[in-house]
Amino acid sequence: MDAESILHDKIVEYMTKLSIGTSSMIAAKQRKPSTSYEKQKEQCVKYFDQWTETDQVEFVENLISRMCHYQHGHINSYLKPMLQRDFITVLPARGLDHIAENILSFLDARSLCAAELVCKEWYRVISDGMLWKKLMERMVRTDTLWKGLSERRGWIQYLFKNKPSDGILPPDCFYRSLYPQIIQDIETIESNWRCGHHGLQRIHCHSETSKGVYCLQYDDQKIISGLRDNTIKIWDKNTLECKHVLTGHTGSVLCLQYDDKVIITGSSDSTVRVWEVNTGEMLNTLIHHCEAVLHLRFTNGMMVTCSKDRSIAVWDMSTSTDITLRRVLVGHRAAVNVVDFDDKYIVSASGDRTIKVWNTGSCEFVRTLNGHKRGIACLQYRDRLVVSGSSDNTIRLWDIECGACLRVLEGHEELVRCIRFDNKRIVSGAYDGKIKVWDLVAALDPRSPAGTLCLRTLVEHSGRVFRLQFDEFQIVSSSHDDTILIWDFLNVPSEQGDGSQAAPRTYTYVSR
Repeated sequence: MDAESILHDKIVEYMTKLSIGTSSMIAAKQRKPSTSYEKQKEQCVKYFDQWTETDQVEFVENLISRMCHYQHGHINSYLKPMLQRDFITVLPARGLDHIAENILSFLDARSLCAAELVCKEWYRVISDGMLWKKLMERMVRTDTLWKGLSERRGWIQYLFKNKPSDGILPPDCFYRSLYPQIIQDIETIESNWRCGHHGLQRIHCHSETSKGVYCLQYDDQKIISGLRDNTIKIWDKNTLECKHVLTGHTGSVLCLQYDDKVIITGSSDSTVRVWEVNTGEMLNTLIHHCEAVLHLRFTNGMMVTCSKDRSIAVWDMSTSTDITLRRVLVGHRAAVNVVDFDDKYIVSASGDRTIKVWNTGSCEFVRTLNGHKRGIACLQYRDRLVVSGSSDNTIRLWDIECGACLRVLEGHEELVRCIRFDNKRIVSGAYDGKIKVWDLVAALDPRSPAGTLCLRTLVEHSGRVFRLQFDEFQIVSSSHDDTILIWDFLNVPSEQGDGSQAAPRTYTYVSR
């Protein structure tokens, strides 16, 4: 007999024995216990009960080590349900409802829906704990889109308080039914951005001498604009009426920024002026630059200005009337058109085609970012990302730490004059009169095709776009055409798109 036949016979013999053994185990499992087993079992259990817990565990471990794999599986199936605990049900039974509520409060909306379906007790814990309300409060605290929507739609009145102004607190089912409506609102806003659906409001600035709105900033109540006719105009954002006109500059107002106390402006008259934000009173005039002040930024007691004179000035701001020059940064070979800064870096861009990075604390030069083919007109800097626009008609994304250019965006037909970005989008305005919305997340992904990055092009201005600002709901832009436009992506006329846009809605709880 050859070796192959011998091996075959041994395998058959082994499989036969295995089959017999398995059958005997199954038979053993199914057979009725013997009388002797019953007697001996009682005796063993009596001994077992007399031992300490440690001894019992050691004995069981000894038994398990002597068992076969099949027996291990059977014991595992027996133990598994014994080890499971419905702690959400158990905790309230012991007077610990608040712990069960706290555990479930970390769930997202999808998980909270699933938890409600587990059993009646889980549903009761979620309902009594007002966990849908708490989820909405968490979203409003952590997401600017949710916060803004809660204020605009009015449902913030039902959050962050035990009782609203009318003294009636809606039940949890009110918040549960409100949640999907909020999600629908958010999806509609995102769709409007992608599709270019928007409401449009137009402010005609009626400049008397020379037309053009060079700069602006806005909040929920007002828009402050700097004009080519040397004035600063403050507009009511709701009525679009001009409330104040600030005069004092003898040249065009090229840049501005304000906070809750002051407005600071820079002009082609080479001065920087400080104004009281509520009264419009001029508080201070800074004379340092010898040519036009092209841009400025201030925060936390520090201000940076830049000029056509090729220099950057760093100022310490103790009060509105106590502003002192700390340092002058030189290195650019042409007008410095824009600056931005945080606690780590000051970033400047110039007509010399370069972006320069400086240390904020020491004001020492760090590095130069090279890549644009012509002068740079605008930039924004946040975290590690710098986004710049140039008269080479392109937008570039940079990693400030290593100086690498991450992406080049092409699409504008003339100089890119203004640019802003948030966590989702880049919005740019150019001398071609167009505003473009770009997908920032896709732009940072090197696998994304260049042709997919521009989400929408908005065309309403009849002149060069000088400045823009945006948030989750709107873009506010200004132009050489002497207008300020408010592009509203929340409240969209129903005739746009497919006509299915819902009318602006508010949410009100009416007690029964």
